[in-house]
Amino acid sequence: MSEGPGAGAAKLRGMNVRATPRTTRDPETRARGRGPEPGGGPGTLAGLREAGRERLRAFHALLDRPLTPYYLIVGITTLLIGLGLVMVLSTGSVLDLTQGKSPYSDFEKQVVGVSLGLVLMWAAARAKPRWYRAAAYPLVAVSVLGLLLTLIPSVAPAVNGAARWIQIGPFQFQPSELAKLALAVWGADLLARKERLKLLGDWRHMLVPLLPGTAILALLVMAGDDLGTTTVLLVVFLTLLWIGGTPGRVFGGMLFLMGLVFLLLIVTASYRFARLEHFLNPTGGALGPNQQVIQGRYALGSGGVFGVGLGASREKWGWIPEDNSDFIFSIIGEELGLIGTLCVVALYGGLAYAGLKVSRRAPGMFDRLLAAAITTWIVVQAVVNIGSVIGMLPPEGVPLPLVSEGDSSLLVTMAALGMLMSFARRSPGAAEALAARGPGTASRLLSWIGLRRTTLNG
Repeated sequence: MSEGPGAGAAKLRGMNVRATPRTTRDPETRARGRGPEPGGGPGTLAGLREAGRERLRAFHALLDRPLTPYYLIVGITTLLIGLGLVMVLSTGSVLDLTQGKSPYSDFEKQVVGVSLGLVLMWAAARAKPRWYRAAAYPLVAVSVLGLLLTLIPSVAPAVNGAARWIQIGPFQFQPSELAKLALAVWGADLLARKERLKLLGDWRHMLVPLLPGTAILALLVMAGDDLGTTTVLLVVFLTLLWIGGTPGRVFGGMLFLMGLVFLLLIVTASYRFARLEHFLNPTGGALGPNQQVIQGRYALGSGGVFGVGLGASREKWGWIPEDNSDFIFSIIGEELGLIGTLCVVALYGGLAYAGLKVSRRAPGMFDRLLAAAITTWIVVQAVVNIGSVIGMLPPEGVPLPLVSEGDSSLLVTMAALGMLMSFARRSPGAAEALAARGPGTASRLLSWIGLRRTTLNG
């Protein structure tokens, strides 16, 4: 005799077994094998909060990947170089036309500089750190020799009243730019050798001979009346001391001593004192002594949020002196607006993050010191340039790295960034990640034309 429909339920009640209630589950929840979240569905406040946490965790995981700093450095460098080419074409064409040249004259020079810089950057990115250490003393020697040559009037022509460039055929080279890289490499090598010998416990070993060497380079640069580059050299020096573990009282003493030196340099030069006075008390018309600063602010203000458009700047038509080099950021603000300037600031901020991340992950003392010195030099120089344009700092006459016109600064900065890329490629886990990625684009292109045989590990 068959049982009725209520027989099964009666048996369950008799066995004291509670029936499991049916729950509604979406396909994704059933695939995970668990019920719905207690906080509610995706549309609730708790669901949105949890989704935000998931995205934040994913973003942190992305930043912690071994190759993230490397890709950031490569990408940011490419974007800044591209922006520099566009802005040099925009600003340099006006000056070229007024001088009766081709409107592409300055742009073509910048393209040549970028082409040479790419070769240097690629070679530096592929080189091993021991090659940088081998080049430390030759770089210092070449820098000192070049700075001494700028003191000879027949060798170094005066530009705007300052003799800072050596004429090499059709090109001009500024040895003070090379001095930045030379001090960073030499100082990092010096402190790394002393760290290996356990000598950095004594602060006197940290300062000698690093302090006298920095002083010699700074004095030779100041002989060319270049306070901006001298500031960058001292920033490199302080970075090496800080990363090297200098005691706080010694580091504070160095800051105090440098402050006194800067005050003496400003007081003893009438034009520097007048520049500081105009910065603290900006007076006069738009065509007076403050023309560069005032017109630069006009350019930033007239750009608005989105800018007047590429090539449509009005201030570049003779109103802002050195608008293609020291004050190119003001033209960026006018043509690309607030959005453009914030993007530029974000790029340098990303470079600072990536470079310091490389320095923290570096396995050796030399790598850590040089990565930090290069990053600080480039970012602080950008801060000084941008601060001068927006009126937060007095004008120092330093270029915006990778963006301003000038082959010397461009070549040296790209070589330094190539070194930073090399350290990023050799940080823990990065080499394995590169090997697992397989052959790169360049390797595949060479293999297609029969110049290189591809392998499984690239």
